[in-house]
Amino acid sequence: MADELNISFYGYLFGLENLWFTETLRNIWIISGFMILVAVLVRINMSKWNPDKPTGVQNAVETVIEIFHNYVKSLMGDKYAFFGNWFFTVFFLILFSNLAGFVFLRNPTADITFTFAFSLSTFAIIHFSGMIIGGASYWKGFISPHPVMLPLNLIGDIAPAISLAFRLFGNVVGGFIIVTLLYNMAPVVIRLFIPVVIHGYFDLFSGALQAFIFLTLSMVFIRSKLPD
Repeated sequence: MADELNISFYGYLFGLENLWFTETLRNIWIISGFMILVAVLVRINMSKWNPDKPTGVQNAVETVIEIFHNYVKSLMGDKYAFFGNWFFTVFFLILFSNLAGFVFLRNPTADITFTFAFSLSTFAIIHFSGMIIGGASYWKGFISPHPVMLPLNLIGDIAPAISLAFRLFGNVVGGFIIVTLLYNMAPVVIRLFIPVVIHGYFDLFSGALQAFIFLTLSMVFIRSKLPD
């Protein structure tokens, strides 16, 4: 899909002759640059914050971080709360990718390669964490409750990566298709009201919901491979 629908530039870069620069990649860079800029500005202003009397931006930032941290602890436990650092970034990158339509960018999450990249990163964390932290209990899980279950357990471990990618991709693309059909088929008068109602649901509400679901399922899958 990326090669057929998203191609915006093809050329030479650093001596690599066959390099596709896709619309998805461009939009990811824009979103990532925006997130980095916000993080830098917040970090610069932290020196002016009063820890005893938070106000304005400080109050908002601390509230978001506290709510997120508490949610991670509720699913992962205090012992594995450090995973929140990774998932905080993932959540907001997916969220802003889902909200890209508000600034007339094509949603990167409407590209299966983007959603698979995130699902594969979760897949890697699941199993590397299991091997490093779980040790022997991780390997025993493949033959539990009986060695004959090994093939099914292997399939069950691969399935989360596929399901996470297609769930996020399918929901975003479904909303994109519905919005496109409404723009093309609805009378001109009705189109004036489409941006407010339709984008409000498919980009804002559904976009935030899908980011939250991806976050929750990823933490549940990882926690299932870690010892208590």
